Amino acid sequence: EDKKQNLDRARKFFKRGLQNCPNNVKLWILASQLEERSPTLLNSSGNVGTGFTKARSILELGRLKNPKSPELWVEAIRLERRANNEKLSVTLMARALQECPNSGILLAENISTSPRAEQKAKSADAIKKCPDDPLVIIAVASLFASERKVDKARKWFQRGVILNKDLGDSWAKFYSFEKKFGNSDQQKSIKEQCINADPKHGELWCSVMKDVKNRKKTVAEGLELVASKVQL
Repeated sequence: EDKKQNLDRARKFFKRGLQNCPNNVKLWILASQLEERSPTLLNSSGNVGTGFTKARSILELGRLKNPKSPELWVEAIRLERRANNEKLSVTLMARALQECPNSGILLAENISTSPRAEQKAKSADAIKKCPDDPLVIIAVASLFASERKVDKARKWFQRGVILNKDLGDSWAKFYSFEKKFGNSDQQKSIKEQCINADPKHGELWCSVMKDVKNRKKTVAEGLELVASKVQL
């Protein structure tokens, strides 16, 4: 009963928030994630599909009120992948790129989630559209890393972190890359550069560093934590 009351309270909070701030994209995403998790929160594993359905509806409404929002598109695409609706996620990506053709976050997501045979072409297209977008550059670097083209990957990672030193995710991917392919001096250099940059943004970086249990972590400790979670 307590769990249901807490869930209802959270729903009311988001409803009120979205009525007052319909253009707050982050609020739409959090509200959809609450619905996605709701069957688990209520220990109702048999109703997982209901959670996905409600989450999908919220994101659709969010996109209606906030057209051309790449972040809402990315969340919708990821939702379908988590629901194992791979075909729908591909369809949504095509629609998203029609609506936001020069979005770095969408182009980077498209590179990292496409079948390997398509990634090279997707990378070339993304670089043509957004040659200086750090998310695109880091996605291309990660692709080179997965192909073990170490020198190329290092050059692109370096370029990505220079373009935006405030993105913790980029530092974490670069550091993870050096832990896999580099020597101790190279690893130490990236860690020192990251500490000096003191990043405050990045999807994964913020989710880790703003977690209550990590609030006293230093940048160096955060870098190790986030690097252990990234996938190259």
